[in-house]
Formats: sequence, C-alpha cells, structure tokens
Amino acid sequence: MTDVIIYHNPDCGTSRNVLALIRNSGVEPHIVEYLKTPPARALLAEVIDRAGMTPRDLLREKGTPFAELGLADAALSDDALLDAMMAHPILINRPLVVTPLGVKLCRPSEAVLDILPDAQKAAFVKEDGEQVIDAAGNRIRPA
Repeated sequence: MTDVIIYHNPDCGTSRNVLALIRNSGVEPHIVEYLKTPPARALLAEVIDRAGMTPRDLLREKGTPFAELGLADAALSDDALLDAMMAHPILINRPLVVTPLGVKLCRPSEAVLDILPDAQKAAFVKEDGEQVIDAAGNRIRPA
C-alpha cells in the first residue's frame, strides 16, 4: 500500500481535484484537514523543506489575514512566517501532498501526477470540466 498524505481543505476545488486524482490512482490517502488539525510547527517546516520551498513560498494571500498581518514585508524571517501559519492555518497554501516520490504544493491540481507512485486507473475530469486523464489512464497535456 502506497502511503500518501494530503493536507486538504474540502472547501477548495483544487484540493478536491487533487484528492480525486490520488484516489484515481487506487490509493486512499491519509487526509489531514489542516484547518481543523494543523501540522505541528516542526512538521510543517520539514514538509516545506522537503518540497524545496520556503515558508514564504507556501503563504496563501487570497482569503487570509496576509495583508492585515503585514506578511508582505520581505524582512520577515522564515520563523516569523511559520509562526503566522501556526497562528492562522488558513495562511498555509494547499493542497500539499507527501508521497514516497516527494512533497509538492499541487497547484495546479494535475501537479500531483508528478509525485504519485501509481498510475491513474481511469479517465479523470476536473470539477471545471477540464479532462486531465484519458480513458486509458494517460495524462492529457495541453497543446
């Protein structure tokens, strides 16, 4: 059984599409609804590092207290940004996916295909109607 973790927000279409793509590969992931159960600070820092990102790379601006907290200030340290994400988990961009092949912020949703160990099992159409997997389980790349 492949171990896959998704840091998920069920209210986010991209996150729902990523979860569906994971399931389309035959894997039932461990789902962490990070707004209800945020990762520990050390775990979040480790996941960010494994993704090859910085805390700033993972900050979400839209629909968050980003501006009110002055997080655009380039002088803020990684520790300060992690502190803000711990205090306001909505600042953590999503969905973050952890697999044996790596860690990735999966925006757009089909980015998850790069780190899933198992092939897609069937056709897949995103919520917006865009087909990303054909009937044979192959990725469809835009022309």
